[in-house]
Amino acid sequence: MSPGEIDTYRGQLDEILTYIDKLKELDVAGVEPMAQVLFRPEPSEAAAAETHPELRDDVLRPCDVSAPVLSRATDAQKPFFRVPKVIER
Repeated sequence: MSPGEIDTYRGQLDEILTYIDKLKELDVAGVEPMAQVLFRPEPSEAAAAETHPELRDDVLRPCDVSAPVLSRATDAQKPFFRVPKVIER
């Protein structure tokens, strides 16, 4: 890293650590742990569920997009197509 990058990342890391120290000051003794950040309403609370559509129930749906995608690829062999190598091993 360049000296400028080191200074930038050092400053960002200092800000993060300072914020963590602020969070450590909070009294969370009576707060129950959460498995997720957003509130997941009960099924009876349908109106509340609409406010968080990202928490919808998982529903298996068919997704047949491979044929149109592969038909436009320049180097395709169903069900795959080639992409430029990005990782050297």
